[in-house]
Amino acid sequence: MEVILAKSRGFCFGVKRAVETVYEQAEKTGGDIYTYGEVVHNEMVVADLEKKGVKVLEDRVSLKSVVSGTVIIRAHGVAKDVYEQIETQGLTLIDATCPFVKRIHKIVEKESAEGKQIVVIGNPRHPEVEGIVGWCNNGATVIETVEEAENFVPKEGKEVCIVSQTTFNYNKFQYIVEIFQKKDYNVTVANTICNATEERQKEAKEIAASVDAMIVIGGRHSSNTRKLYEICSKECPNTYFIQTLDDLHLELPKSVRLVGITAGASTPNNIIEEVQNYVRINF
Repeated sequence: MEVILAKSRGFCFGVKRAVETVYEQAEKTGGDIYTYGEVVHNEMVVADLEKKGVKVLEDRVSLKSVVSGTVIIRAHGVAKDVYEQIETQGLTLIDATCPFVKRIHKIVEKESAEGKQIVVIGNPRHPEVEGIVGWCNNGATVIETVEEAENFVPKEGKEVCIVSQTTFNYNKFQYIVEIFQKKDYNVTVANTICNATEERQKEAKEIAASVDAMIVIGGRHSSNTRKLYEICSKECPNTYFIQTLDDLHLELPKSVRLVGITAGASTPNNIIEEVQNYVRINF
């Protein structure tokens, strides 16, 4: 069996930086360590950190119960008022927000302060998007679908500033932006999809179009991995979404000779290597 392994795979810069930050603190800090939300959407990494004493705070309510210790902001970032709450409670704050996400916070804070209506293209339930909205003065409109874009009407006399979730599907983002532009709204667009995401999606699509079967590795709650799976599924009917090698139950036709493998930004390299080696040896 021949295997094509995507070059753009596994931990992206922001996730790698955040995970390393948590591990470093776990090694050198004797007190309580918390992450605001799971540092990465990968159950194995979160479980390993839990063994080292790192606890996960799910929301503002659980944060309120913390009386001492260190709170690490994960790569997804958080709303402005979460920072304020951590400081008010006298806790130590370590900010591991991805710099690309931090850039979006600065854009929406500035543009909304200048009176522009903010539109965030992304998943409204994703923590990154929730954090972005939390930096907007007077809130923001989140658009995830083409239908929502078609139905959107800006507030009268308002200029619209569009940003995107960093891991949103690049082609879909472009299509939604075109809808706004065709309606002749007064719009400024900041393409805030990170280059790593764009490259990963493009490469995954190219590989999936050329192979007999495609394996996408990542956490079940990982937004960017799900988008990779959606992209690959359109190109290759035999596309499989797995978290670890234990989930890999391949029943491939004998005609299958070429398998592609990619992985989301939440996937550690050791898991990718395990899957790759297994496929090479057993098929």
